[in-house]
Amino acid sequence: MGEHQQIAYKELLVWQKSIDLATRVIQLVDGLNTDRKHYRLIEQLESSITSVPMNIAEGKGRESKKEFIRFLYVSRGSIYESLTLLEIFHRQSWINSETYQLFENDALEIIKMLKGLINAISEKS
Repeated sequence: MGEHQQIAYKELLVWQKSIDLATRVIQLVDGLNTDRKHYRLIEQLESSITSVPMNIAEGKGRESKKEFIRFLYVSRGSIYESLTLLEIFHRQSWINSETYQLFENDALEIIKMLKGLINAISEKS
């Protein structure tokens, strides 16, 4: 691979937005107002939110469009999982309503982008 060649998944806006969201969620977790007795929930959130861009990247690197679409669906599932965990964190008062709403808005944008990409790939098949 040439030095100046761009890695294909990095060109995807949905990957860029999901990596930004994952980074912000990890930063949020670092400052959570809770003790670490709930570390399993915190680790699950870190796992699910980082799974979104990782599955986009893995799918983009697969052999077929069908496989790519499957990984995009996994990404979408992971973002819904992350939203559910953030809702639990909100109900536990670990994050405030404004913070939750910002994450939810960003997640919904990514979900729409995933749907659009799935539809675009499906139409080309």
